[in-house]
Amino acid sequence: MGVLVDGVWQDRWYDTKSTGGRFVRKQSQFRNWVTADGRAGPTGEGGFKAEPGRYHLYISRACPWAHRAAIFRTLKGLEDMISLSITHWLMGEEGWTFNEAPGTIPDTVNGARRLYEVFLKADPHYSGRATVPVLWDKQRATIVSNESAEIIRMFNSAFDGVGARTDIDFCPEDLRSEIDKINARIYDNVNNGVHRCGFASTQKAYAAAFEPLFTTLDDLEERLSKQRYLLGEHLTEADWRLFTTLVRFDPVYFGHFKCNLRRIADYSNLSNYVRDLFQVPGVAATVNMQHIKNHYYQSHTKINPSGIVPLGPQFDYSAPHDRDRFRNREDIPAYQ
Repeated sequence: MGVLVDGVWQDRWYDTKSTGGRFVRKQSQFRNWVTADGRAGPTGEGGFKAEPGRYHLYISRACPWAHRAAIFRTLKGLEDMISLSITHWLMGEEGWTFNEAPGTIPDTVNGARRLYEVFLKADPHYSGRATVPVLWDKQRATIVSNESAEIIRMFNSAFDGVGARTDIDFCPEDLRSEIDKINARIYDNVNNGVHRCGFASTQKAYAAAFEPLFTTLDDLEERLSKQRYLLGEHLTEADWRLFTTLVRFDPVYFGHFKCNLRRIADYSNLSNYVRDLFQVPGVAATVNMQHIKNHYYQSHTKINPSGIVPLGPQFDYSAPHDRDRFRNREDIPAYQ
């Protein structure tokens, strides 16, 4: 765990003293976009054209933000087009590393031993945390983006003209405003909400995150009692952004982050929904529970000083689900 300050690495935990005990996530700093023709995207500069073999993705299997990018890389058929490195699960005094362990893949592009070295290659004076995911441009030798929400939008459509799957669109234009609206609430209260609970350093800050987290989960449970996915019959980006938090909730966030009012297993619709998404072909291979549990319980020594990783709970995301009861049209994509 640490941060770069003008290009110098410092082993430093999150600062919550200056925010009254609240965890405040910093914005990602690399915000360029890969586009079909290389024109500039909504933020950043142009010059990043979608080309097979040009880009490299750095992820951690433990991180829910990086998990989004891994899912889109798989489901959009980009695995042979965008190469991959996977960090070790332990985020220690050197941050994310590429130390050898089951399930890791070394940095074959820049030869980095630590992820922060990749940030320094892009900007020798970089200040900020070295986070995953990172999308790297081999041609220009720089970081395109380290913002997961924008990387998955790139993966969804930018490569459609050069070999990506075009029969799947997780962010169709006619649903985009609805997707953005529900994404905003889920990000604030659920995706980031669990971390605001876990990293809070005062009772007041913890309670302020805890209450909207479970209010939102209760509302999502009700929403999913009437439809298969968050926006009805269409599996969208919003579902995958929620999934990577929900799949970690019972094994990690419930206990480790004190998000313990209810488990996802206690919600009938949410628990069936998680199993439904887990069973989409290709998704199960992106979930590495060993990396997930080892990371949280071993890396956050201020929360879990012993580093002991719980052996439970037992769960089976491959068990049958009931979400097929909403599938009543032949033209709904099966994502096979």
